[in-house]
Amino acid sequence: MSTEPREHREYDELRGEGWTRLLAAARRRLERTGGVLDGDIGLTGPSEAERRTAIGITGRYRPETVKRLAVPLSDLDAYLHDRYGTGLLTTLGRLHGPLRDRPAERADEEARREQALKSAHSSPLAGRGWFAAWLERIAADGTLTRLVRRGDAPLLDAAVRVLERLPGDRDRFPGDQDRPPAHPAGALPLPVLAEWATGDTKALVPGSPLEQLVLRAIAQRTGGDIPRVRAGRRALWESAGAIADDLASQVLVLNIGAEGDTVVCDWLRDAADFGIPFRLTLHQLATDPVVPAARTIFVCENPAVLRAAAGELQDTSAALVCTEGVPSAACHKLLGDAVRAGARLHWRADFDWAGLRITAGAAVRHGARPWRMNVADYTTALSKGESTPLAGPPAASPWDPELARAMAESGSTVMEERLLPALLSDLTRT
Repeated sequence: MSTEPREHREYDELRGEGWTRLLAAARRRLERTGGVLDGDIGLTGPSEAERRTAIGITGRYRPETVKRLAVPLSDLDAYLHDRYGTGLLTTLGRLHGPLRDRPAERADEEARREQALKSAHSSPLAGRGWFAAWLERIAADGTLTRLVRRGDAPLLDAAVRVLERLPGDRDRFPGDQDRPPAHPAGALPLPVLAEWATGDTKALVPGSPLEQLVLRAIAQRTGGDIPRVRAGRRALWESAGAIADDLASQVLVLNIGAEGDTVVCDWLRDAADFGIPFRLTLHQLATDPVVPAARTIFVCENPAVLRAAAGELQDTSAALVCTEGVPSAACHKLLGDAVRAGARLHWRADFDWAGLRITAGAAVRHGARPWRMNVADYTTALSKGESTPLAGPPAASPWDPELARAMAESGSTVMEERLLPALLSDLTRT
């Protein structure tokens, strides 16, 4: 004797071949319309059993050659009422569970999306172009929708809190009395930032959804993309004043020298005596303070320039620091200490949009003077060889507005290695 509930056994007919596709089509239609019993459902290429079922439901004959069957939902509902005492909605629910109300789900999803965006736009950061562009992008590309559907919409609020608390915005929110202490180098360790913003020290571990959201915003602010390699992601955090690893954050130097009686200062003096390139970590700079002895320091972007200076000029080269792309926290720490000790910085980078942003940022942060970064340098170097196209959002060159205009007009980058003879000449004269 069957142990299946009686009401389920009564629906045995509806589990047969003639009904399976028909009821599945009905469920899809009703879920899509919120349960409205209007219109028809159709079956293409019906089987004989499906043809007979449709005739039974509608009372209208369909020939064996019929290519498509159309069955009014109202007829199907009436048939099930007459035969089983339950209409279409109840029958479908008993057979395969409750129907979804997709219009209501979409409305609820949209409401949660709008609430998440409304909350984010209430941030003090809302007036900044990069912040608005970040929100617009994650709303347009489906990121926000996926967060809402997974029940992770609160991550957007968490990302906003992290962004508000980045050290770069330290002076923008004067009511923050509980800001945690920074690293001795002036940056904020990621676990401290994560705990302070979210209550979870591991919320910003590499690869976490929150880390991805925040890095997208930082990349939007800097005008680039999220690097794929871990070192690049660390550099992006450092550009915002947060450090993932104070041993991994490094700066490459040549002939910097040092004032002070510490192990690291001894190393720098020895390296300068022999014209040997040297790497400093943020950890060393924070725990064993270094005051560079050089009072004029040149700054380049690419290691090839520093390598050439070390190879050709050795200990006669002027003091040189290489940022290796976006300056690291270690680089900013060293150069900031140098400027406070009275050093003057001469700064250059590649002639691309990122290079303009790096140089402009150095002028604001360290009072650096552009070094061979004017429109004449660009046009001269551009004429000496093939160049790759400019990429990414344009940037300004406040120290020489004509430079940015010339770059936009040509649409070409110039790597600083092309200026190598002139750069080495400058390093020799000093």
